[in-house]
Amino acid sequence: MEKVIKIILADDHLLVRNGIKSLLLEDATLDVIGEASNGKEALELAKETQPDLLIIDVRMPVMDGIEAAGHLKDYAPNTKSIVLSMHDSEEYILKSIKAGASGYLLKDTGKEEFLKAIKTVFNGGKYFSGDISNVIVSNYLQTTSTTNPTVKTPKNTLGLTKKEIEILSLILSGMTNTEISDKLGKSKRTIETHRFNLMKKMNVKNLIELSSKAKELGF
Repeated sequence: MEKVIKIILADDHLLVRNGIKSLLLEDATLDVIGEASNGKEALELAKETQPDLLIIDVRMPVMDGIEAAGHLKDYAPNTKSIVLSMHDSEEYILKSIKAGASGYLLKDTGKEEFLKAIKTVFNGGKYFSGDISNVIVSNYLQTTSTTNPTVKTPKNTLGLTKKEIEILSLILSGMTNTEISDKLGKSKRTIETHRFNLMKKMNVKNLIELSSKAKELGF
């Protein structure tokens, strides 16, 4: 039997919490064991209940979600956090990552993606929605170009094909599969296949790991 994931919800709007709770409880493997209206309450509740996951809003009174995510390990060492927000602000996203959040989702995220994010984070992964991933990659590229102004020749030690290298470059520029498909005049399924093979060769599971590995290889 699949393990039930224990979750705490933190949002200062009761209506929002009720909506999220209703959505989550449709899945028998999820259990909302507590609710909080600010970051401080969330941390105290996490300390008391030691949940698997804290889903927390960015902007709240007393203590915001990012600050709470940064202190979470002091209260519940094994609890992971997903920051939930209405804003795809680069500042919020990067601060959340630095604070130790394992995921960042927008409040208009669909049910399927929401549940996928929860289970990915619970199983030890990271999850950032598609649009947010583009922000992360853009920041990554800007940072590396600033700190490493000398262009290096990529070390293609993984046997990547020319097409895979081309697609890797487009992915790192922040383009989606659909946009890459349009640019290269290939079907979306073909691009998805190349992307799958690319990530398999590079032994990565998500966009953040892909960016990091690409940096190691000098791309």
